[in-house]
Amino acid sequence: MAVNPNEDTEFNDALRKYGIIPPKETAPPTPSPPSSPKLHDVLDELTPEELRELGEEITDDDLDRDIDSYRRQRLAQERLQQKRARFGRVYPIGRDDYTREVTEASKINEEDDEEEKGTGVICFLYKDGILRSDRTFGHIQTLASRYPHSKFVSIVGNKCIADLPDSRIPMLIIYRKGEIRNQLVSWGADRERQLEGKLIQFQLEALLTLCGALDLPRGPLGERRAPDADDSEEEDDDTSFRMRSAATSTNARAPKNIRAQSKKDDSDSEFEFDM
Repeated sequence: MAVNPNEDTEFNDALRKYGIIPPKETAPPTPSPPSSPKLHDVLDELTPEELRELGEEITDDDLDRDIDSYRRQRLAQERLQQKRARFGRVYPIGRDDYTREVTEASKINEEDDEEEKGTGVICFLYKDGILRSDRTFGHIQTLASRYPHSKFVSIVGNKCIADLPDSRIPMLIIYRKGEIRNQLVSWGADRERQLEGKLIQFQLEALLTLCGALDLPRGPLGERRAPDADDSEEEDDDTSFRMRSAATSTNARAPKNIRAQSKKDDSDSEFEFDM
């Protein structure tokens, strides 16, 4: 007698028990339905005007109060962010401006900054006509617009540091609370072919964040959010490794050539440049 192992019978169950026929295939588990989005996740995507219109359409009093409260928080946070966004562009400076526009500016705390973190200041030393310098300047302008809480300044390299060799251009000197946090020398020299893409801009953004020059962007209610790297034009298998190792790359060296003088020296030339 031929046995159909797919039949669901007591006889087949007995055969399966003794391993004569293979066990029945178990049906794959039904996937759980996706969880419903939280109210705040939905509201985050709406503009204050859309929130107002939604509140007018809601008939549930409790929900209406929640939406109105959220809308008021959003408006208050937007006003605060507009007040704090003091910069938003790259400011050209001269050597005589360095102490005031860089060192002293990095000591200034944002309004209502209870942590007194000071201001991140990025000083960009450049030279026109050097390809990596010209392209990095474009990245700096983009980041200055994206991070209006941080101050970006630019100065011709040899106007800031006498006899600065082209091989060290471009250079970025990062300050916070009156101190040098890091300096990046000849940025992009080892990756000239990548300079046109957004990947190296994202790497620079990550480095400046690690140095403390940039604060993470804020969400609708002021919460910190990590920058989005989804718009990178270049996809490399080792991208994540590069980002993790960015802080220890050859272009991210601790400052060796810029030495703070004694705090007793009040002259505008606060630093000695011995390049």
